Amino acid sequence: MQEYRMPNREQNSNKGTFGKVLNFAGSENYIGAAYLSTVSVLKSGGGFAALASEKEIIRSVSTLLPEAVYLSRKEGIRNINNYTVVLIGCGLGLARKSKDLFKRVINKINYTQMPTVIDADALNILSKTNIKLPPNTIITPHPLEAARLLGVRLEDILSDLEGSAKKLAEKYNCIAVLKTHRTIICDKHNLFTNEHGNSALAKAGSGDVLAGIIAGLLAQRDYKDLDLFETAKLGVYLHSRTGEIASKELSEYSVLASELPRYIHLAIKEII
Repeated sequence: MQEYRMPNREQNSNKGTFGKVLNFAGSENYIGAAYLSTVSVLKSGGGFAALASEKEIIRSVSTLLPEAVYLSRKEGIRNINNYTVVLIGCGLGLARKSKDLFKRVINKINYTQMPTVIDADALNILSKTNIKLPPNTIITPHPLEAARLLGVRLEDILSDLEGSAKKLAEKYNCIAVLKTHRTIICDKHNLFTNEHGNSALAKAGSGDVLAGIIAGLLAQRDYKDLDLFETAKLGVYLHSRTGEIASKELSEYSVLASELPRYIHLAIKEII
């Protein structure tokens, strides 16, 4: 069995010790994505989570998650350098302002070593641009998003998942997490297939939880100890085990994405 290890947890510590994630997420039709991705940062051990979004989104999410910090999108961009990890895309929408935001965020952190997680609508925006991604980037597409990123048909992705993951990693010079029933994690030199998970994760919002978990784990890694590939593997594993554990109580039919964060700690406890 693959051995997984959580980041070290120093007792002489504070919230800054375990990293600060800046999450650009949410739009009028996708308020829940902002909550799911932000709470999962904290549930996976990140010390500090800030949601950069619109007023209406912040008003809704803050009632559910008082532990987070809330910023406007402009404040988020201005203060990027104060954070350890950037997460962008969960429920971001495809409006022009979201496209402009994505470009400004990526240009702001490009040529730095700041780890970046790109998910959901940010991937669809990426597929229509030629922008260079920052080093230390993880992308988390499902097969349809992967097809858009590679400019091929969905059938082409589904018929060659491993090959598609490799092409994504090479084209975007990143870690590619291709989400399927057996999620594939790939960089230019390594490929790993996660063997855990079940249909409980086939629900809207599940991917937002995964993105938050990965960002939260990255925040806990010191730059000198940063291994994006292993961190992505760990995030995928915790997410998939969380689905398995939740489904034992709720069944694979009835697990909601909003319930997954309540089980993350049980997946973590199995490996610490």
